[in-house]
Amino acid sequence: MAQENQDLIRPFADTATDEPIINQAPVQKILNICRAMSLWPMTFGLACCAIEMMSFGMARFDSARFGAEVFRPSPRQSDLIIVAGTISRKMAPLVVRLYEQTPAPKWVIAMGNCAISGGPFVYKNQYGIVEGVDLIIPVDVYIPGCPPRPEGLLEGLFQVQKKLTGRRWWPLPEQARTSDK
Repeated sequence: MAQENQDLIRPFADTATDEPIINQAPVQKILNICRAMSLWPMTFGLACCAIEMMSFGMARFDSARFGAEVFRPSPRQSDLIIVAGTISRKMAPLVVRLYEQTPAPKWVIAMGNCAISGGPFVYKNQYGIVEGVDLIIPVDVYIPGCPPRPEGLLEGLFQVQKKLTGRRWWPLPEQARTSDK
């Protein structure tokens, strides 16, 4: 079975960017803060996790407060890919194509057990499901769950922002702060 999946696994797309000729660390820091506060996710749902991704943009969770309200229909207009759901072998080349069409810098969130590891569809001699999106494109943040709640996706967004800027911009939920004491 491992040999069957080898033809699916390709080297990651070239994501390296050239280093600037002049070190502009303060400017880069401000630019990264601006990027973190205006992430544009791509509308891309493959299975039941997409319903939770849709509710992430609704009024109750209000992703607009955190700079991620503009779900774009095209990879050329987005910088965050949220892979929500099961990836079949037929769909894998399209996922790679969308990743390659997204302009750099770009980030990827794997949402749900199916996107992370194939979920309940992985069993002996299965041949139709990719056992994790990280086999075909690089992933920055993993959000476990079947399906994960919109709060989990919100926390994943905070982790991408932290990865960009080096700090958490939003406070922890009250329940988490009291249980840490």
